[in-house]
Amino acid sequence: MITFILNNKIIQTSDNAGMTLLDFVRYQKRLTGTKIGCREGDCGACTVLVGTLKNDAMEYQSITSCISPLGNAHGKHIVTVEGTNLQNKLTTTQEAMKANYATQCGFCTPGFVVSLTGFTLSNSDKNYNNALDAISGNICRCTGYKAIERAANQVVEKFQNTNKTSLDWLIENEFIPEYFATIPKRLKEIEIKDSNKPKGKYVSGGTDLYVQQADHLADNDVHLITEKKYLKGITITNSSCTIGTNSTVSDIWNHSELNKLFPNLRKHLKLVSSEQIRNMASLGGNFVNASPIGDMTIFFLALNSNITIVNSEEQERTIALKDFYKDYKKIDLHEGELLKEICFKPLTKKSFFNFEKVSKRTHLDIASVNSAIHISVENKTIVEANVAIGGVAAIPKYLHETSAFLKGKQLSVETIIEANEILQKEISPISDVRGTSDYKRLLARQLFIAHFIELFPMQFTLNDVAQHA
Repeated sequence: MITFILNNKIIQTSDNAGMTLLDFVRYQKRLTGTKIGCREGDCGACTVLVGTLKNDAMEYQSITSCISPLGNAHGKHIVTVEGTNLQNKLTTTQEAMKANYATQCGFCTPGFVVSLTGFTLSNSDKNYNNALDAISGNICRCTGYKAIERAANQVVEKFQNTNKTSLDWLIENEFIPEYFATIPKRLKEIEIKDSNKPKGKYVSGGTDLYVQQADHLADNDVHLITEKKYLKGITITNSSCTIGTNSTVSDIWNHSELNKLFPNLRKHLKLVSSEQIRNMASLGGNFVNASPIGDMTIFFLALNSNITIVNSEEQERTIALKDFYKDYKKIDLHEGELLKEICFKPLTKKSFFNFEKVSKRTHLDIASVNSAIHISVENKTIVEANVAIGGVAAIPKYLHETSAFLKGKQLSVETIIEANEILQKEISPISDVRGTSDYKRLLARQLFIAHFIELFPMQFTLNDVAQHA
């Protein structure tokens, strides 16, 4: 039995855990404010909030319900746009949308309202940039973004001159209805037992699987693993950084120590996906999807990471992530095995990391080509180098020969030019909807050069490299 609170009502259902949360709220509960748009997590029309009880307090995140399994709602508070409503008046967020004429045709409006409401409930700083990031996964096909941005700014202004963002304050200032204050106590009182059936296809966040197999998953058993604690957690020591594969991209985004290790971490992760998807997408799911352009796969390949794999008998084995990929969509994972954790050496003061991505849209899009580099430099000599690139081979590509060539070389334009020649021999892009093979080779070259310009701006410029090319 799946048990959760939907808006202000306790739900108990024996419906298949693999059906989408979107279909459940629309067709089973007739909450049609949650719209059907792309069914791929791209447009944000189906955005809902998921509230989790942690240390006696609620934590809310926005997700796209079209690619989220119903079973992941177990033990949570799910909020649709109907659940944000006050009695006989608009909420502060709804009023901001109205006041700035940000509704237009209205189809996307519920998703924007829910996302902005999620922003007010979040632990993030209440500034304009974070408000915009909160609605980054919502698309308005009427292209009325300036009006929506003004509405977001009006919401932010309500938080000026206050450091109070408690549920009581949000209720008093009409951001959310009064029943939100009762949710922590009610969730505690619900006897939440594991509703999961340990059979069927493994599913965590579902952001890749549900784009590809939503109908199949809805009709068959699924083995939900998103709440398995041994697959969660981030631990950093002087010698290693270990991340559980059930950790989401948002877990990485919000981790203070990781942000110290990677000063541009949020800049990189913003290229990966919208906030809604970051809240759902697990590392393990990205790895096992084995997409040649998986952003997080490329990210961790460049860190020369190892992955630990565990089977149903709790036996473990560890392999290099770069050895995990055998051929297109073929990985070194046996029946009954799960990815448990990923481990890499922390960056030092002498090491540098960069991630680059080119897609048709800067954000909210799949890469044409993406690339990452981890490089260590001493006395202007490269002592360690790991380069990864996606979109140019059948697998997420670790560039063995290019990485080996860079080691021991002087950090110079000549080294970059020669390394690129080796890189071009290592890749084998094909022409597809994301670009011709020649275009991808050009992107691979440009992104490789971009790494060095970004990491060593005082030493390299685009003109410097172009003159030697």
